[in-house]
Amino acid sequence: MVIAQTNLPNLAPDATKTCFTPDEYRAIEETAEERHEYCNGEMIDMSGGSEVHSAIACNLLIYLGFLLRDTDFRLYNSDLRVWIPEYQCGTYTDLMVVNGEPELNGDRTDEILNPLLIVEVLSPSTEAYDRGEKFRKYRSLCSFCEYVLVSQTEPYIEQYHNLDRNSNNRWQWQVYDLLEQSIVLHSLNIELPLSEIYRRLNF
Repeated sequence: MVIAQTNLPNLAPDATKTCFTPDEYRAIEETAEERHEYCNGEMIDMSGGSEVHSAIACNLLIYLGFLLRDTDFRLYNSDLRVWIPEYQCGTYTDLMVVNGEPELNGDRTDEILNPLLIVEVLSPSTEAYDRGEKFRKYRSLCSFCEYVLVSQTEPYIEQYHNLDRNSNNRWQWQVYDLLEQSIVLHSLNIELPLSEIYRRLNF
């Protein structure tokens, strides 16, 4: 990820401005051709995806959408931002699930405050951020209790599950690396086969 410092739309007269208020960020993001994340005044370019990244995200959306269709869980793709108040951070997930009604950020219709499950399909340029700083920020959200990181280069998935909803210090880590395995998504009480996540992909 690269801090977006130039060529941002609607920034006259100072096109080199590098610190933005949340409202300035949102106004820019509404008309920007490329998406950006936001953290403490900085806008950060989101790297472009790949065909494999998109295929995995679609597989997840289709299969989870089918499993959750008659439940109270709501599934969202990468069109919506998660807003993290503690860090003044707006970030896009590849997929997230909310339990019941989404809690929106004030009068915004594009920012959610209460993700239950977040899934990120890892990219080389963002993998370290997804594993580290981004995960730390997500953990500040009291609703957030499960995190799934999906490799796009091999059948390999890491799952983090909060064992104590009253604490943020007891996360269990588990790895899945066989297509015959299924992930138990504790927050949703369902199983997700790796073969469905990586359907029609060859490694």
